[in-house]
Amino acid sequence: MSGKRGRDERDEAEPANWPVSLSGVTESIVTTLGPNGLWNAAPLGLFADDGDSPITARTWGKTRTRGNFHRQGEGYVQFVDDPVVFADAALSIVEDEEPILESANAWTRVTVESVESGTDDGTDWERWALRPVDSEIRSECVPTIDRGFGAVIEATVAASRLGVAGYDEQALRDRLEYCASVVDRAGSPREHEALERVREHSSW
Repeated sequence: MSGKRGRDERDEAEPANWPVSLSGVTESIVTTLGPNGLWNAAPLGLFADDGDSPITARTWGKTRTRGNFHRQGEGYVQFVDDPVVFADAALSIVEDEEPILESANAWTRVTVESVESGTDDGTDWERWALRPVDSEIRSECVPTIDRGFGAVIEATVAASRLGVAGYDEQALRDRLEYCASVVDRAGSPREHEALERVREHSSW
């Protein structure tokens, strides 16, 4: 699955379905092919609207994901349940020769189209429509509710906003401390490790 796909191949790809049902905002990891020939992994929130509207996502700032979306017009959206993998992708540079993460329970190759852009508190953002053209379910499991994992996700969001104009620094740090307290009480060893990654990768 490595290598660059031509634009003609993407244009001719048949539409496919998402491998999972999406509602609200679903956290995922997307891999996009960079100019160095490596696939960059980063978090991507998937917004599901009512009706037949396509799934959308936003990129904030001049990120690798945004640049690669413009260059390649596609990416691989992946659904993972490993908090360490998510923390690393959210707050550090993760690149690989292959687009699919070993930890992915399911993935979807999507074409992307920029549909809106703007600026919020000095940060440029862009909204993308995502259309699946291929997908695979690699692992099925009984769903569970894990407060520790949710706290790690919230911690990565807060940590990524530290030092960014428009956000209250103390409020973010208070949120991080709360997330840490949830992981301390309800998290697994893997989630404790993920929280340490959040500390290592950020100015928290």
